[in-house]
Amino acid sequence: MQSLGCWFYESNGTMTNKSSFDLDFGYGRKGEQLVDELLTGGRTVEVKRDRKWAKTNNLYIETECFFKKIEDWAPSGLGVTEASYWAFVLEESTLIVPTDALRYAVKEFGREITCNIPPNLSKGFLITVDDLMSATRLYKKAKADELATN
Repeated sequence: MQSLGCWFYESNGTMTNKSSFDLDFGYGRKGEQLVDELLTGGRTVEVKRDRKWAKTNNLYIETECFFKKIEDWAPSGLGVTEASYWAFVLEESTLIVPTDALRYAVKEFGREITCNIPPNLSKGFLITVDDLMSATRLYKKAKADELATN
């Protein structure tokens, strides 16, 4: 008598008898490919550091700045970025999120703030790292739900 082995449900709802190693390996490999693209130029990444993060647990996401040349506020940072990902260097770690997920996070969890530190006046949002991670999960679910209804 042959062993039936283990059966697993894949994300598309079908059953497979691939081992959990096969499934985990494929999932891990997709992560490796993303990191490779991020590090070798296959994806664009905007890199930010926040000096106050360790004390406040907040990340500052700039969306506008005051340009002295035109004496007015204009979009900047997240408001104009063309990068597909944002990387936040936090001490010795780096948190990398898709730009669209960051926009979602700012919309859902961001707290509006004006940074009045001369000479670089700016406006933006504060968001905690925890809220950013929560928003990333919620954004992924919202995208999946949207695809399922279309």
